[in-house]
Amino acid sequence: MPDTFYFDHNATTPLSSEVLRVVRAALEEVYGNASSIHRPGQAARQRLEAARRQVASLLGASAREIVLLSGGTEANNLALFGIAGNGGHVVTTAIEHPAVLNPCAQLEKQGVEVTYVAPGPDGIVAPDTVRHAMRRNTVLVSVMHANNETGVIQPIEDIARMAHEGGALFHVDGVQAAGKLPVDVSALGVDLYSVSAHKIHAPKGTGALYVRQGIHPRPLLFGGHHERGRRAGTENVPGAIGFGAAALEAAARDGKEIAALRDRLERGILDRVPDVTVNGSREHRLPNTANLRFAGVEGEAMVIALDLRGFAVSSGSACSSGAVEPSHVLLAMGLTPEQARSSVRFSLGRGNTAGQVDALIEATAEAARHLRRVSTYSHA
Repeated sequence: MPDTFYFDHNATTPLSSEVLRVVRAALEEVYGNASSIHRPGQAARQRLEAARRQVASLLGASAREIVLLSGGTEANNLALFGIAGNGGHVVTTAIEHPAVLNPCAQLEKQGVEVTYVAPGPDGIVAPDTVRHAMRRNTVLVSVMHANNETGVIQPIEDIARMAHEGGALFHVDGVQAAGKLPVDVSALGVDLYSVSAHKIHAPKGTGALYVRQGIHPRPLLFGGHHERGRRAGTENVPGAIGFGAAALEAAARDGKEIAALRDRLERGILDRVPDVTVNGSREHRLPNTANLRFAGVEGEAMVIALDLRGFAVSSGSACSSGAVEPSHVLLAMGLTPEQARSSVRFSLGRGNTAGQVDALIEATAEAARHLRRVSTYSHA
């Protein structure tokens, strides 16, 4: 079995060597409860607040505006239920991550009205569609910064202006964008912004929500007065320390190297494999993401074929029964179910090299030839 070359960084990322070092040291040395007043507790508090400042710096925020949480899902839930849980109307998009769509579905069960706006064929949500969807009772607009499947980047500044002109707060799921794109929450005009540590080479189970000063979402958890009363529960100090270290590393990178590798991969596949289409805007997307549609090839079959050849990539999601469902993102962009099922996501990260990319191009070409020979899938 060959070593696996990892091209699924939008799903999660391996810990960087520096993050691993600081987390290991924190687990060994920073054992105090950050709410305790003795020296071990205050040592933990100091490290926690240093990490908070590092995460804040990645977003152009102040430390007081960062609520440390268990991850992007909790951050999205806190934003949605914390602002819209008492009623009103929410505007979101049809291409959001399930960590936004499923809370919105629950809000609807609780009597909150939710409007889901569709993107264009390029995966971009036009700001005017958000404006037209808003009502007098709209309390929150929630739009992701960059899509986890296609990498397409949304016009956040323009949508923020539309939301505020309509009297609503604006939440952004920035889980895929933070650390890959420069983020300045003040310049973007957002009120709430979700981030996750494990997308930027830090541990799973850690994340944060930026909450603009003066906004007070209702807490989801009740217990102690942690995080200035915004999130009860003893803070995950080692996880936060790792998140802070990863934020520093991410801020020092500009994404050009990964973008060059992504373009090399995409050009190589398009040159070597006929009938391949790029899903979504090629201009407005993350530097690390390529979502490709292989006519006549089932995406899951391609994922398995590449896995057997030593490459980790991803395709559509699987429902609880195990049956592969077409991507809701690609369907919302106008693809047919068959086209959506023929799509594969390649998401690069720091560990990838030109040699790995060239090997993946060759493996993809081989897999596509084989699968098309044996497949009954249509070339739609």
